[in-house]
Amino acid sequence: MDFEFLEGCEAIAEAAVRAGCRFFAGYPITPQTEVPEYMSRRMPEVGGIFLQGESEIAAINMVYGAGASGVYAMTSSSSIGIALKTEGISYLAAARIPAVILNFQRGGPGIGNITASQSDYWQCVKGPGSGGHRCMVFSPSTIQECVDIMGMAFEKAFRDRNPVFVLLDGSIGNIKEPVKLPDMKPVPDKDAFDWCLSGCEGRAPRQLLPILPEDPSKFAEHATEMYARWQKEDVLVAEDLPDDAEVIVTAYGTAGRIAGACVKRLRKEGLKIGMIRPLTVSPFPIASFRKLDAGSTRLIIDVEMAKPAQMVEDVRLAVNGRIRVEALEIPGGIIPTDEDVYEGITGIIKGVNENGA
Repeated sequence: MDFEFLEGCEAIAEAAVRAGCRFFAGYPITPQTEVPEYMSRRMPEVGGIFLQGESEIAAINMVYGAGASGVYAMTSSSSIGIALKTEGISYLAAARIPAVILNFQRGGPGIGNITASQSDYWQCVKGPGSGGHRCMVFSPSTIQECVDIMGMAFEKAFRDRNPVFVLLDGSIGNIKEPVKLPDMKPVPDKDAFDWCLSGCEGRAPRQLLPILPEDPSKFAEHATEMYARWQKEDVLVAEDLPDDAEVIVTAYGTAGRIAGACVKRLRKEGLKIGMIRPLTVSPFPIASFRKLDAGSTRLIIDVEMAKPAQMVEDVRLAVNGRIRVEALEIPGGIIPTDEDVYEGITGIIKGVNENGA
């Protein structure tokens, strides 16, 4: 298939349609308004439904209803909009209803600003609603990765009957890149799902309620097993790990693509350097960090468009004190240049070399 030159929001929305999405509910908010705008035109063309809710809260509850009927349902928002949706997201998790949720992060907290950020890592990975539930969280760095991930996002959501996040930012949503779109997949037959609410003629009624039974142990055991399976089977990570790497850079999303360019530059300059770029931050690529040789790798630099850095905590947990970890923190809402990140990485390395452990 030929390449098409598309804006991130439009490419992601089209990839969702081609993955089988037939219901979208959302609410306008910069920098992701182009997603509902695209879906408002595209859904009717494929026999799907587009609804603009009166609020983010309304939109996520519309997704609850559509997902409960076995439809591939999706919503998108940005930061503060996702915060409003978190109650509904926890309802989805409790009722075991699949959905795909796009978060185009902007600077915060509060209203914040409308430029790209990575300040919602904790929100999506650690606390996407009440009750301690978790969501799978994809973290692509290019529009092509976004397109490729959309099909997986719906597949995992329906496999696990659990909401799935795609964690993005305004930069990825608004830039244009050449991408190869996938072929159109057939819309899943709702009769294939033995749990959805598709009418009970000829069978017993079903219920999907966001409330746990009197004995919640069964739900808890299922969730624990599901999270463990994610860690074994569903981690996605891009590794560039030379055997003699003394420094490892790690980053995701827009920070990942910028840091990757800096790693290539530093390697040409003779530095023994590698990179770990998570494409899922939940499950986190723990094994990629634990296999690093502490005898040769002396420093890990985490690059984030967030201050204080957030993913760095998971990096430190994965390393478990074996290797020094430092964070290059760019405040949320500031998109760094290649030179900014290059100078930040080299500055950290220089400081460690001069001051030691």
